[in-house]
This record gives sequence, C-alpha cells and structure tokens, in this order.
Amino acid sequence: MLKRSVSVIISTYNNPEALKLIISYIERGSSLPDQIIIADDGSSEDTSELINELDKSTKTPILHCWHKDVGFRKNRILNISLAKVSSDYVVFLDGDCIPHKDFVKDHLKLAEPHCLVQGRRTFIPESYVPRVLSGQTSTSKLTWTFQLQGWFKSLRLPFPLVKRNQDLYGLLGCNLAAWRRDLEAINGFDEEYEGWGIGEDSDLGARLYNLGNHRKFVYGHAIVYHLNHPELAKEHVPESKARLTKTIASKQVRCELGLNLHLKN
Repeated sequence: MLKRSVSVIISTYNNPEALKLIISYIERGSSLPDQIIIADDGSSEDTSELINELDKSTKTPILHCWHKDVGFRKNRILNISLAKVSSDYVVFLDGDCIPHKDFVKDHLKLAEPHCLVQGRRTFIPESYVPRVLSGQTSTSKLTWTFQLQGWFKSLRLPFPLVKRNQDLYGLLGCNLAAWRRDLEAINGFDEEYEGWGIGEDSDLGARLYNLGNHRKFVYGHAIVYHLNHPELAKEHVPESKARLTKTIASKQVRCELGLNLHLKN
C-alpha cells in the first residue's frame, strides 16, 4: 500500500450524537486520516460546541465547515469542505453512517489511480438507533445477533470482493472515495441539485465516469452502518432525475456551479 494522505469529509445536520459516535469509531482505527472535515449544512450551536470539544481530544485534526440553514444544500457545503482538503485522497461519509473501525484503513488499501471506490452499507433498524447512540449496544453486537438489515454487508472479510464497472446502481455518497485531483477536474459537486434523494452522489459518479474513472464496487471492506430514520420529502426528484439524465447523455465532465465557487483565486 503506497503512502498517501487522506481526508474524511462527514456531512451532517443537527445530529451531534451520531457525529460524536462516528468520529469515535474513526479514532479507534489503526489507520487515521490526516484530517476530518465536518460538512455542516446549517446545524445549531450544539454541533459546533461538540466539534470544539472533540478537537481538543482527538488524534486527528477536525475542521468545521458551516453555512446558514436555508434548506437542503448538501452539495454546496460539500464543495466548501472539499475546497479545504489538504490531502491527495478524499473519503465521503454521511452523518447517519457509523464506519467500521477499519474504514479508513480499507479505503486506503483500495485506493487506485483513475478509480473511485464505493463501499457498502448495512442498516441499523430505527428501533435500535437510540441504543446504539447511547452506547447500550454496538454495531458488532448487532452484527453477531443478526439484527441488521442487509446483514451480509456488515461482514468484514479477510479480502475485499471487488467488482469493477461504471454503473450508477448502488452509487452512494455516504461511503465513497475519490482522488482530489479527479474531483477538482470535474469541478466537485453540482450545486444546481437541491433536495434530498438524488444528485450529490449519482451526478458526481457519472461525471467521474465521463472523466475516465471506473468504480471499484466493494463488499467485505470499507463498511458503514446506516442509522435508519424517516425519509425526507422527495418532491424535487423528477427535476433532479432529468438533470442527471442530461449529464449522462451529454457525457458532461465539469458542472457549471461547483467547487470553483469556493476556491481562492
């Protein structure tokens, strides 16, 4: 495994309990990132206070990127965070996904030029989420008592099972890694997308494919455990799907409103 620097970007919104647990799992790993960047889509002071407290005790430097809450603008805060990355390689993690303790180690092992890496997620049922957040149970206990949805995706295997493709199926921004230079080449996330459900992940992946990247679709390594919760409204989805279809059909590489808006000249 070649030596490379890595940043983990964690998107969050008013979920400090989960964020605290996510960072604690990252810190337990044998491989630590060079920086953790919190992409905060307008959380209240509770999240800021937590990050300030954690930054005093974590081994990994934490950078908090925040903007005002005026609705779901995840792509914008991800670009703001991406502009602060100081590493060669970037791993994206959602604030409702707890990483396996070897999450960073696995992503570093899987990193390869001209590839993005897509890890899998297993699901923690809503009824168990409060117990996980309070420390009454753990992801490992839920795995070995068969309480997880998509249980087989929770198993870390001795060797990863990797399928190479350029498919959009299973392309998720909650467990995705790519090279910073490739993300810069496509101008980061498209800020034309607003609203939850489609846009930040499929569009980014499609443009990375158009750039020439292939996907390493991975089972058995780089695992996250999704904290199930009620879904948000999806009234914007038809418009987002139409935009994504256009990106794919035109083989678009760079978006117009993206990372360039947040880079210093």
